Amino acid sequence: MADVQAVSEQDFNEVVLASDTPVIVDFWADWCGPCRLVHPELAKIQTEYEGKVKVVKLNIDENPSIAGKYGVMSIPTIALFADGVVKSQVVGARPKDAIVAGLGL
Repeated sequence: MADVQAVSEQDFNEVVLASDTPVIVDFWADWCGPCRLVHPELAKIQTEYEGKVKVVKLNIDENPSIAGKYGVMSIPTIALFADGVVKSQVVGARPKDAIVAGLGL
């Protein structure tokens, strides 16, 4: 995903949980074909909602403890975090408008 920040177990708390701005987290993996379909849609959301929402990606293979902590059972899972908690989520490859609607943006 161009220009979408990758987060890891090392910086997840700082970048996502402690953020003053709501954060969309894309839980994904390299081997996931549907995840690759979602990446350009999330880049569009990042551009459209700049300053209102931050978009980051988290590779579940490299960061399994975070995926487990938030109950990610299938990918792509796209979760909206605000005030340190998950407010909403969308599972599966969806177009931008369906992601926005599903997250309640």
